[in-house]
Amino acid sequence: MAGLEWAMLGVGVFGLVTSTVFLGLLLLGVARLARRARHAEAEIALRRTRGTDFLPAVSILKPLHGPEPRLEPNLRSFFEQDYLLLTAAHGVEVEFLFCARAEDDAGLLLVRKLALEYPQVHIRTVVSGEPWGANAKLCSLETMARAARHDLWVVSDSDVQVPPDYLRRVVAPFATAGVGCVTCLYRGAAVQGNLWSRLEAVGMSIEMTSGVCVANLLEPMQFALGPTMALRRECVEREGGFGSLIEYCSDDFVLGNRVAQQAGRSVELSSCVVDHVILNLTFAQSIKHQIRWMKSTRCSRPKGHFGTSLTFATPFGLLAWVAAALLGHPLWGMAALGFSVAGRMLQAFAVGHYVVRERALWRTVLLFPVRDFMGFFFWTMSYTSRRILWRNEVYELLQDGRMRKA
Repeated sequence: MAGLEWAMLGVGVFGLVTSTVFLGLLLLGVARLARRARHAEAEIALRRTRGTDFLPAVSILKPLHGPEPRLEPNLRSFFEQDYLLLTAAHGVEVEFLFCARAEDDAGLLLVRKLALEYPQVHIRTVVSGEPWGANAKLCSLETMARAARHDLWVVSDSDVQVPPDYLRRVVAPFATAGVGCVTCLYRGAAVQGNLWSRLEAVGMSIEMTSGVCVANLLEPMQFALGPTMALRRECVEREGGFGSLIEYCSDDFVLGNRVAQQAGRSVELSSCVVDHVILNLTFAQSIKHQIRWMKSTRCSRPKGHFGTSLTFATPFGLLAWVAAALLGHPLWGMAALGFSVAGRMLQAFAVGHYVVRERALWRTVLLFPVRDFMGFFFWTMSYTSRRILWRNEVYELLQDGRMRKA
């Protein structure tokens, strides 16, 4: 029996070592991103001072699907961009395109109401009809792309709220000709404030961002993040348009990856961080959404997803604690568990303070070790089946990241 306990202790210690290596890489990645963000913001400020702002015409594509929590303030944050004033002063148009399945969609009705309050903003609505592919969002994007007037597109989800300088900072990297796509990090915004939505928000702010920081440290950006994808029209059309992605679940990852593979093109990470509003307000909704997120990652990046298991520290700390206690060394176990918790709190502080600028930083620091343990559970559940629930419809994920209605 002691052999099993020593094996448990060995696995626990091994996991603590691998998660500590990941933490070290993360801290280097955080420092690198913080430096690049300061440089990017200084460059934008210098252009403003010199009066040489980069102000291209932009089409903003925003798919909608019924009423959502905080949809109105989310939309208002786009209509109140300082970029709109700058471009208007130079005679440059910025258009907003909104698309839903039907004319009477609650989201479109709200857009039409807000259009009366913002007559200076160029707003158009289009209807995609019933989805003709597995990913309804891509059907909406394809419909809007056909109607878009300009060659620079900013794709943004409906559950995103942005700062007033968002557009100015997102389009700035396109002043460099080789940039094909710009994407943004995001922090979870638990507007309802219950425990489950806060834990999900912590996962978005810290766990997801940590993975991006390390990936960005080890190689140039090879993917995009769904809440914001700014793209050159020609880069999307070279891949067959949004319609070519219509069977994929993680369409943002696939599209960003395809642009990164185009000759002479790169994907850049903006210095802007946006709020991703948590829509799941109950325990069941939150758990299902996070498992779906893990399942889509597993099918899109199977090798990377498998390696993610070695980045969780708290489960390995707990395992080492139990094993050490069974072996008669409870203090060793407590030290291992304390080490794992301290490391995750340091991770949450570094990412929360220096990268996503969390507003409730200390609450995030305290909650992240719990979320780290939950993350391992979600990772495990991602291997239980290939079925996901999305927009009240059941889909089956295929091996290459595509999906089909089950």
